[in-house]
Order: sequence, then C-alpha cells, then structure tokens
Amino acid sequence: MAAEETPELEPMPDDWRRALAVVAHPDDMEYGGSAAVAEWTAAGKEVAYLLVTRGEAGIDGLEPVECAALRETEQCEAAHAVGVEEVRFLDHRDGVLEEGPGLRADITAVLRAFRPELVLTINHHDTWAPGSWNTPDHRAVGRGVLDAVGDAGNRWIFADQLESGDLQPWGGVRWVAVAGSPRPTHAAAVRERSVDRAVGSLLAHRTYLTGLGSSDPEGYARSVVHGGLVPAAERHGGSRAVAFELYSR
Repeated sequence: MAAEETPELEPMPDDWRRALAVVAHPDDMEYGGSAAVAEWTAAGKEVAYLLVTRGEAGIDGLEPVECAALRETEQCEAAHAVGVEEVRFLDHRDGVLEEGPGLRADITAVLRAFRPELVLTINHHDTWAPGSWNTPDHRAVGRGVLDAVGDAGNRWIFADQLESGDLQPWGGVRWVAVAGSPRPTHAAAVRERSVDRAVGSLLAHRTYLTGLGSSDPEGYARSVVHGGLVPAAERHGGSRAVAFELYSR
C-alpha cells in the first residue's frame, strides 16, 4: 500500500489588522513565529506581545531577580527587531504555571484591552514531536489562551473586569494560530528580509543563548531560524514559510 501523502499547508489568513501573541517565556516567539511577525509588521499590521512570565528560571547561573530583568530587556529588543512595539508582561512564576481561572483571567483582560482579530501562541500539545515532551509552561499557556479567547467575549465570565467600564467583552478573535505545533495546518510565507529580522530577534536573547552554552550565538540563531522554516517549505510549495496550527472561531 502506498504511503499516505502529507497534505499541503494552507495559506494563513491575511484579512486582519491586529494580532496579539501570548506565550509563556521570553524567546518563545523567537523560536517559533517571529519571521511571520516580521512579515506582517512590514505589511502594516499591528502585532503586540504578551509574556506570561519573565523567564526568571531560564538561566542556571543567574539568580531569578537578575535573570528576570535581563530577559525582559532582551525580549523587548527581540520584539522591536521584528517591528513589535508593545510588549506586556504578566507576573506568573516561570516554571510552575498552572492551567486554571487565574491564568485565563489575566489573559482575558489583555484580550479585552487589545482586541485582536488573530491570536498567536506556542505549542499546547503534550509533545513537540514523537518522543519529545513539551514543557508544562507551554502546555498551560497554550491551553489557557484557547480558553481565554472564548472567555473574552462572554460578559458573565470574569465580569469584575468590566465593572469600571474600561474593558468591554471582546468576541472579535477570528483565529488562534499555534506556533511550533506538531500538527500544523497553515503556513505564512516569509521573505529573506523577514528571515534576517527573525535571526536578529533570536540573537537579541544573547544572555540566554550564552547561558545555554552556545559559543556562537549568531550561528546558532541563524541555524535555528532557517531550520525551522524547512518543514513548512516542504509542504508549502517549496517557499520559505512559518507553520501554524490554525483554529477558527
């Protein structure tokens, strides 16, 4: 019996104006979707980032308080490299995130404030690929995002957020796109300039990359970004692309 062909990835929707990326740690977007973000901001779309933690548990040789300050600074530089001007941080603890109403409420409040049409997040599945276990923070945030998108439009969920009148329900999210998913369905084509900007974005995390033991952060960043585009290209007509698993609302 012939092996079943892997289906082509559909193009990502383009008829939106505003997107919010919600991820667990500084560097999550840079390991996943930053080349696509660079492409979108260059086209005039508005993208903001929400970091649920400050990544304070990410570097073994640095105390959490010092690490958090450095990683926050590097994340802002990384975002600016791909045209993202607004970066927000929540204060959940790195490494011990839990699914539940508290996380959903905090994400919901930002969704109601920013009012995006597209929401980006990181892989929420148990694995990255067969035999490669995902981390609890990624799983918790990804699933929390999917739930919070529904919560944001329901005025009876987290209704206390609406009492001051500054926030209103937001049911205008049309898609949630998951970067790094082992089950991609769509892809965003990216040009060379966007790839270069994505490399610079990951390289902005120089302290973190050095903490991981990289003796050549620039070469490592280039290898990671370019390598991440290959699987999508194989299912997207051979063109460089960032893959996403897309949920429609």
